Amino acid sequence: MKTLSHRRRQGPLALVIAVAGALALSGCTGVTYAETPLPPPPVASSTTPSTSKPPVKCNNPTQSYDPLPSIPSSGDITDESVRRILDRGHLVVGVSADTFLFGARDPLTNQIEGFDIDLAKAVAKSLFGSESKLQLRVITAADRIPLLQKREVDMVARNMTMNCARWQDVAFSTEYYHSGQKLLVARDPSGKVPNTRIEDLKGKKVCAPRGTSTLEKLNTVSGVEPVPAADHTGCLVLFQQGKADAITGDDIVLAGLAAQDPYTVVSSAPAITDEPYGLAFNKDDVYLTRYVNRLLADLKADGGWKAIYNRWLAGPLGPAPAPPAAVYGRGG
Repeated sequence: MKTLSHRRRQGPLALVIAVAGALALSGCTGVTYAETPLPPPPVASSTTPSTSKPPVKCNNPTQSYDPLPSIPSSGDITDESVRRILDRGHLVVGVSADTFLFGARDPLTNQIEGFDIDLAKAVAKSLFGSESKLQLRVITAADRIPLLQKREVDMVARNMTMNCARWQDVAFSTEYYHSGQKLLVARDPSGKVPNTRIEDLKGKKVCAPRGTSTLEKLNTVSGVEPVPAADHTGCLVLFQQGKADAITGDDIVLAGLAAQDPYTVVSSAPAITDEPYGLAFNKDDVYLTRYVNRLLADLKADGGWKAIYNRWLAGPLGPAPAPPAAVYGRGG
């Protein structure tokens, strides 16, 4: 599969992507960015450790907690976890810096921007009255759950798929975006979009980021050699170097990679999985989850969600569809 066009990708463009990945871990302007561990927060008083709680019941991973009746004023909030955030003076959110359109650093402005970032800003603005009260911490996919459990971040907005296994470790908001796992492959010289399916790649190397449901799914495919990487940018570099024959991931993530590498294309084959995205929280932060569910419901109702979608996704995907329906009623 190492065609002339594939070898060409291994030159300057691969260097650009590698440099972009390095830049994702340095520099900041505007909102605050933190790439080093934050000081540990005060330990919340509790007579029952989180680890001793019974397993979370889960029949539908998109079912979240009922939203608050309305957004309360900051002074009226008594929940201990949210008060800790308010007293600190800013919201700490774990994000991606290399997921184009969802969370990626603009090389011209050095700002991290995208769909997920706009949602994080909306939460900060709701809590503090200003989206500047936001600290973005660049994390990998594998960091998401451990950092929430250790309370080094208050929320994760990093194209995270909701599933029942993860509900045992974290809490999720209602679904805010629906994606699906597909394949990124080499563009056909004729310009025709390949209809490559995962079953067509037996004996081939396929890359996916560590700590993702994408890699979990890939590990179940017989005959395919999984190639893990730290993130999707790492997968793209491996693909450009000929160390991977394809990349698998959520369709919107792959669309962002294809926009960065004109020699690649997202396969036209149907999605392998359904990937409902949710904002993630510490398992014990039920009130904060309910608060954000209220905010998401308001954004979906007043056109705010549609505006965010059209800002980032209308170009590659067309005008905003109806937002994902919220499913409530989770106990806890």
